[in-house]
Amino acid sequence: MGKDKGCHTAECCETVEVHEELLEIVNKTMPDETELYDLAELFKVFGDSTRIRILYVLFEAEVCVCDLAQVLNMTQSAISHQLRILKNSKLVKCRREGKSVFYSLADDHVRTIIAQGRDHIEED
Repeated sequence: MGKDKGCHTAECCETVEVHEELLEIVNKTMPDETELYDLAELFKVFGDSTRIRILYVLFEAEVCVCDLAQVLNMTQSAISHQLRILKNSKLVKCRREGKSVFYSLADDHVRTIIAQGRDHIEED
């Protein structure tokens, strides 16, 4: 084994040695391209701090667009745009009550994804 040159750069092998048995396992367990694409698209949705802020509000309560706009100090139009993205990704759901539309988390997976992301960034 060569010396560790630090964790800030990607290291390459000094010789080419393909481990066929490992590649077989990887090839058998790798999801198909469509599933990988869908997963990458889902994680892109989490790549916006406004959407994360909206999800944090929804962790606490089911709220309407007016409430979200007020608590996040944003326009209803901007909130609606982000909610559309979250809804299309099946992260939030909505229900109509009279003239208001209330939003909530689609399921507990959303909370779990955010919690695990926080755990990861807080690691030493």
